[in-house]
Amino acid sequence: MSVEKIEPISLPAAEEAQVRALSDLLHRESKPRLVGHPGEPSLELPDAVYALLVKVVDRLQQGDAVSVVPVAKDLTTQQAAAFLGVSRPFLVKLLRNQAIPYHTAGTHRRVLLNDLLAYKEQRDRLRLDALDRMSREADEAGVYDRVLLPAS
Repeated sequence: MSVEKIEPISLPAAEEAQVRALSDLLHRESKPRLVGHPGEPSLELPDAVYALLVKVVDRLQQGDAVSVVPVAKDLTTQQAAAFLGVSRPFLVKLLRNQAIPYHTAGTHRRVLLNDLLAYKEQRDRLRLDALDRMSREADEAGVYDRVLLPAS
């Protein structure tokens, strides 16, 4: 079994107008239809496909790169590290410390995408909580709006 490489897709500048028009159409129509070759019947997009298409188009329009992968997908440690934006050795450390569940395929570690998503959501929530706490403490100390220069 080959492991599919997760390649994000970015919106080329030459296609921005087309994606903007597609976004307008998707947000205007509640039940869009897919039209094929002349003479073939059009098909109504299933709700799940429509919802995914709206999300993909919106993210592309915001300038984000997009990848679509099955949620139960097994990722290599390199793919998982790239997904989180960390080094592979740091990811392996997270796995050893049981911060992220993993399983082995032979001698290789594999991480489920939904486990990575759960870790990322928790990590992001903890970061935001820490930033909120730091800004609240700075505000209470009266230094939030002051510029503090290093002593020379």
